[in-house]
Amino acid sequence: MKNDTIAAIASGMSGSAGISIIRISGEDSFIIADRLFRSVSGKTVSQMESFKAAYGHIEYEGRILDEVLLIKMKAPHTYTREDVVEIDCHGGIVVTKAVLEAVLASGARPAEPGEFTKRAFLNGRIDLSQAEAVSDIISAKSRIALNNSVKQLRGDVREKIAALRERIISKTAFIEAALDDPEHYSLDGFPDELKKELASILGEINVLINSNDNGRIIKEGINTVFLGRPNAGKSSLLNVIIGHERAIVTEIAGTTRDTLEETVLLDGLVLNIIDTAGICDTDDVIEKIGVDKARKAAAEADLILYIIDSTAGLSDKDFEILDSIKEKKLILLINKTDIASPEPENLVSAVRKINAPALAVSAVTGEGIDDLKRYIVDMFFNGKLDYNDEIYITNLRHKDLLMKAADSLNSVIDGIDSGLSEDFYTGDLMAAYTSLGLITGDNVEDDLADRIFSEFCMGK
Repeated sequence: MKNDTIAAIASGMSGSAGISIIRISGEDSFIIADRLFRSVSGKTVSQMESFKAAYGHIEYEGRILDEVLLIKMKAPHTYTREDVVEIDCHGGIVVTKAVLEAVLASGARPAEPGEFTKRAFLNGRIDLSQAEAVSDIISAKSRIALNNSVKQLRGDVREKIAALRERIISKTAFIEAALDDPEHYSLDGFPDELKKELASILGEINVLINSNDNGRIIKEGINTVFLGRPNAGKSSLLNVIIGHERAIVTEIAGTTRDTLEETVLLDGLVLNIIDTAGICDTDDVIEKIGVDKARKAAAEADLILYIIDSTAGLSDKDFEILDSIKEKKLILLINKTDIASPEPENLVSAVRKINAPALAVSAVTGEGIDDLKRYIVDMFFNGKLDYNDEIYITNLRHKDLLMKAADSLNSVIDGIDSGLSEDFYTGDLMAAYTSLGLITGDNVEDDLADRIFSEFCMGK
């Protein structure tokens, strides 16, 4: 833990804005601010009340840099639990950098990425899972992702992990006590009792592990691939869904020869859409590369939207492609319904052979696009987008640690089934306890903390 005073621009620096915020944290925050801030009231920062704002100017080397508001926040009731000053200056890049340079020249050092949040963690204001939630809130792509991150920030994951650890340490402590003092603590029947308790704990851990697939989708979006034969209308549907002409559309089959990627927010769901070349047998070298890319994208997809030309029906090639992706989440989009019946008899018969939901759509009229959201919600979230009590594990680090904890607890159960004595259980029980503790940052190693916080944005 470094105890020096740090500073950084805490707001975005993408261009001009109404205001920019420069954050200073550390024991010399007020002293550094006093060297620069000239309040119209005449009070120094050290004389100001905590959690009060003052109007004035930033002066450095006899020159006024900007007209600002300054907010003083006294420890420990701050984000970092250190003395904090925030300077609200005008939002231009030049003026913001000039004020920050003056702060650094007056005794602060540049904050490392995530260092303010790292100090909040090291000073005990938040645990590691909550710190990671801060980063997730900043990078949230949708309302659902934001809601899940806010639940993690308020401590839902911490409370769940703490409860599981308490159950494990309670059983471990009883074993240790019984081994040390057998006259007062009996282990008769304890293995069966322990096995039952561990089965219950494992059930809860496995629910968390299994939530990671949807948790990743909530956080990162649904990797959605448009697939189909040439000229089925994939690029036209992409343009309709994203709301502008991203893909070139012609009457010529095979116009799309490479993958096109777009991110779209579809009623709260993030779709990371990949439009692919039409899959076909071809001797054209460039077109073949596009087809290979399409197959690779399909193999890595969370969801495949298979586009069928309703004017052409399903061919043997369609069934060959569909057979290769039968293990994937799949929705059939029967396109061009504006110029053909959405349910011609031969097409209906063919579609029924495929165990996947089908939806009639038109890239020209927009028919069916609004219904697509319902299909996706049903497929990934059982028809619900809002959750109150569910905890979703969105962080791969958390999933890996949960799996390690589960492995350790399963080792204990194996030991019970093999008739091992109780003194063999404690090692694996403590391993599970430690793995769960690393999720929230108990006894976390410095290099792990450094790696986690290095991925944060500057100023947070």
